[in-house]
Formats: sequence, structure tokens, C-alpha cells
Amino acid sequence: MVLNRWNDNEAKNFMDEAGDDPADRELALRVYTSQIIGQDSNLVLHGGGNTSCKVKRKDIFGNEMNVLHVKGSGWDLGVIEAAGLPGVRLDPLLELRQLDALSDEDMVNLQRANLLDSTSPNPSVETLLHAFLPHAYVDHTHATAMLSLADLPNVQNVVAEIFGDSLVCVPFIMPGFELAKVAAQVYDANPNVEGLILVNHGHFAFGDTAKQSYNRLIEQTNMVEAWLEKTSGSVPKTASGQSEEMSARAADILPMLRGIIGDANAKFTGDRDVAMPVMDMRNGENVQEFFARDDLAAMSRRGVATPDHVIRTKNYPLHLTKEILASGRESVAKAVDDFIVEYTAYFKANNARSGGNKTMLLPTPNLAWIEGVGVVGLTANAKAATVASDLAAQNITAMINGESCGGFYPVDASRLFDMEYWSLEQAKLGKGKPPTMQGRVVMVTGGGGSIGLATAHEFATLGADVFLVDQESEALQNALASLGGNHSGIALDITETNSANLAMEACIQEFGGIDILVSNAGAAWTGEMAELDDETLRKSFELNFFAHQNFSKAAANIFAIQGRGGQILINVSKQAVNPGKGFGAYGIPKAATFFLLRQLALELGPHGVRVNGINADRIRSGLLDQSFVTERAAARGIDEEMYMAGNLLRREVEAAHVGKAFVALAQSERTTAHVMTVDGGNIEAALR
Repeated sequence: MVLNRWNDNEAKNFMDEAGDDPADRELALRVYTSQIIGQDSNLVLHGGGNTSCKVKRKDIFGNEMNVLHVKGSGWDLGVIEAAGLPGVRLDPLLELRQLDALSDEDMVNLQRANLLDSTSPNPSVETLLHAFLPHAYVDHTHATAMLSLADLPNVQNVVAEIFGDSLVCVPFIMPGFELAKVAAQVYDANPNVEGLILVNHGHFAFGDTAKQSYNRLIEQTNMVEAWLEKTSGSVPKTASGQSEEMSARAADILPMLRGIIGDANAKFTGDRDVAMPVMDMRNGENVQEFFARDDLAAMSRRGVATPDHVIRTKNYPLHLTKEILASGRESVAKAVDDFIVEYTAYFKANNARSGGNKTMLLPTPNLAWIEGVGVVGLTANAKAATVASDLAAQNITAMINGESCGGFYPVDASRLFDMEYWSLEQAKLGKGKPPTMQGRVVMVTGGGGSIGLATAHEFATLGADVFLVDQESEALQNALASLGGNHSGIALDITETNSANLAMEACIQEFGGIDILVSNAGAAWTGEMAELDDETLRKSFELNFFAHQNFSKAAANIFAIQGRGGQILINVSKQAVNPGKGFGAYGIPKAATFFLLRQLALELGPHGVRVNGINADRIRSGLLDQSFVTERAAARGIDEEMYMAGNLLRREVEAAHVGKAFVALAQSERTTAHVMTVDGGNIEAALR
């Protein structure tokens, strides 16, 4: 059941912080209830749903006007602020009801023309529906239970059974002017109702106060949940948890699928270097329950629970059966080709019907049902993949509910096409140029340290999805927190047997594969070679040579499965070419790593794998901590700043400079077997 999160004290705090103006206080309540709605994944997911309130304000001449505050495009209800509920003059919107038709362009233009603040975001595409309803507060959600209800073949009869005459159905119509007008007409014919069910779409609740509207939303949703559970005789499993057995199979399948789709996207776009999709896998309880069905093939062709999902997931998933998987790469590639053929036919037929002026999106799948593995979102980046898999998990629950209670019958493909290629819907995805490194999965070892984290930040800033590896769990968590977003990682000792494979498997389970390995982790042991014990030297070799070899080998194996090249970037050291007294235990394995880099470049180049490295010097990290800097500066009779700037440029080299150098190498598309010095200038360590 959905929890009622209303709290009188919290509501009062929101109002008090807004000041004394009555309209601002009502808007503050609207912000409060919007947030508690948006923070409940049972009600909305990933920016879905919209809310509004109607208030009275004065214009600059002191004249009173009716204002609608409605969710603005790009805002997420869960974190919305007052600025995300732009004010629109209500009366001009109400005049639109007398029109017989209104184009989307004119609707958007009129809504923007009546904004109180011209810098506000575009009001929701469902603004007119909020405006035409007379209530002070209106809430629109896509709760899982309500989607199950909305897609039943006898939805009107069930709504009457559950709610009597307190809720009423509105037939499916694309969001916009026509839907707003029809919904208002349905309401006018039933003025005592407390909510609307938009068939195949979602749920509206409303009231005279914020609390009344919110309470109705929760109560109505729970009434539907209770009916579904009673009628089906079971409570659907949640999407939480995961199957270790299913996840373990991902390492053999997801990189292969990633490479196949990458090849298909390259063929479609004409860009051989186009990024492969990033993946997000779900195999929680509801997926396990769903995959046990014997009608998966039929269910995979049913479609999405609400048209709002289609821009994220497409209409159908790629369905990879156990038989397809058992037959290997060629069978999986054929399944992807078949999906592309079907999607292309769907596009051509519906584009011709709608005037023939649309441009086809990538025809490859955004979602896959992989039997024995899980539901996998696969799209431009980790965030988008997470959205796709979250919506897929919700869709599965709606399917299970619907099939247990009369059938799951969402809108047909032709109407979904209209939504998928609707300009106002596509605008939600943004049309700007994607970040340079979008779609690239970057693993960084030693990710919790200064250089590793600085490197991770540089890649993340350019849109890459980063997977950190670090021995210290606390350092790892702190590093991930500083990165934010959808980045991930694993805590392990990279010198342990099989650690590289474990890290790769964890990265695959998070993102589907890997594009770039930054083999960065290292540490310095000191001591004169004549006195150095074998154990210390062997420890240094394990970390400063063998770990680089093992991770490079593991990454190369994944690159081979993906079949689209890759990159290995190694943090070597100036010690590899310019030994320092007492640093033999560090420099000797680094010298071996220097040779390893070039050997890897020689052997992996024909497979499209580039291998490059960085020789850095005197960076504040690891051995070179504050106490070491203080000691060495004092020993030389100079201050710390001068010690750290002991190079040709007379400027300290920072971890961020190393990170930027790694990125520069990653973007140097025709460079391999190269080592870049990042040391401010040190002739003794110069390579040429």
C-alpha cells in the first residue's frame, strides 16, 4: 500500500518559510505535496507526473488576476522548488475552451506568452487539463496500481465497482488541447467526482486544498491496490533485490550484446566510433517472478503501460530467449537485426500515416528481456539506462496485475508512435549535443586516491560513466559521493588472485561492459637495493606491475567480447626512466610496466585497442603526502612550495593535471604506445 506522507508540521514549515503572502503560502504547500508525491516511486518515476495549484495574485498595476502554478518542463516532482512551478495567467487559458482545435505550437506559444516570468521553463504539456478543471489543487500521477487499472479491457466497469460514481474514466487521447477539453467535458457531466482515470494513461486527483487533493490521491491509489490484490489473490513481488545466479551470467552476455548493438548503431549513423549503449540490469523479485511465466513471448509484444514510457523504452523490448542465448553471438545478432527490421517497418508505416516528415530515431532496442539474466535498460548513458530499467520493472508489475485481473491491454502501436515522435515529448530528452564522453564506461583503479579521483572527475565531467576500484571501502564511498550521479565501484585488493576479473564482472553488472581502463593504482616502497629484502620487492611488483598486467588482460578479454576496440591507460612514473636513489623497489616494477604498455600496444593494436600511459612526478598523493613534502623540503633547505615546483616550469603539478592528461590520451584517436610526461618539465626523465 502507498504510505500517506502528509505531516502537518512539515506543511506548516513550508508555508512559514514562504512568508505572509497568501498566494506564496499556497504555492509552498503545492511544493510540499509535489515533493512527497515525487519521492514515492509507487506514484511517479523519473520526472513523471505533474501538479498544479490556482491562486490569486496582482499584476504590476495592482489588478487582481487568477494564476495557475503548474509543473515546469525539466523539473522532477521529488525535488521541485517554487521556480519549478511557473505561474501562468489562468483566464487566457480558460478562453481556449471555446476553440474547436488548437495546434501544439499555438498552445505552447500561448502558455509561454502568459507566463508571469518570461524566464520560466515551459509549463507542462498537460497544463490545459489542469487549467480546465475548477479545483484549486490538481495532482496527476502514473502509479503502478493505476496503470494496471487503466489498461484493463473493462476498465470502466472496474472503476464503477471500486469507486461508484466518485471517479470516472476519460478515453485515451494524446496529451494537449483535445485531451484537456474532453476531460473537462467528462468532469462537467460528473461534477461531484473526486478524480479521473485516463484510460491507458494515468490518474488525476483534485481538491479544494493541498491536503484534500493529496489524501484523495493516496486513498484512491490504495483502493485500486486493494482491489487488484483481492481479485488476483496475490501481492505482486517488488523490484527490490537481485539474483546472484542471474547476475553471474551477465559477464558472458552483456558485453556481447553491447558490442552487437554498438555495431548496429555505427551502421545506422555512419559513425564507426559511435558509443556502445550503457546498461542497467534488474533481476529483482518481480523480474524473477515474471520470467517464470510461460507466455513471455506474447507479453513482450503487449507494449508499455502508459505512453509516457515509450520515449525511454520504445514500445517493445528485445526478447532474448534461453534458446537464442545458447546458440551464441550469431543468434543474438540476428535477434537484434530482427528488432531493427521490425522497428523500421513500424516507423515507415506510421510515418507515412502521419505525413512522412519524421526522422527515425536509432532503431536499436532501449530495453532487453534476457532470460536467465534479467531486464536490461540499454541506452545513451547510465542515467538513461536506469530510467529505462526502472520503467520496465514498473511495466512488469502492471502486466502481472493486469493479466491476473482481466488482461493487460495498453494503447496500440500507432498511437504510441504519435507519442514517441511527438515534438513536445521528444523535447523532454533534450536535443543539445551530447557530452564528449557520453556512453563511455571508464574503470579507474586506485579510484579513492588523489590521482584516481581527479581522473574520475575529469572523465565524469565529460559525460562518462565511471567505475572506481579501491582497496579502502570508506575511501571508495567518499569518492563516489563526490562524483554523484550514477557512478559505481567496488572495494577490493587488486593484488589478490582473480581481483581483476571480479572487478570486471562487477562493472559489467553495473554498466554492461567497459570502454576504458585507467590502471592507476600504485604505491612506493623505498630502500637501497643492496639492503632491500625480497618480500618488499615482490610486494611492489604485485601492485606496480602484476596488477597492471592482470587488469589489462581482463579488460582486453572484455574488449574482445564486445568486438569494438577499447583503451588501456596506465599510470607509469618518471621512475621508470629516471631512477631515484632509494626508490628502486618502486622504479624497477614501473620500468617493467613501461615495457608492458608498449608490448600491449603492439599486440592489441590490430584489435583496435589503444594503450597509452602517463609519466607523472611529484604529485601530492600516496607516498608524497604532507609529511613527506615537509621532510624533503627541509632536507633541501627550501620551502615546500619551491620543492613542489622543482621543475622547468617552476609550478606545482597537481592531480587534476594528470587526470586531464589521461582524458587527452583517451581522446587522441590515432595515438597508441605513447607515454605522456606530466611533471612540469624534467630533462632527466624526458623520453626523447
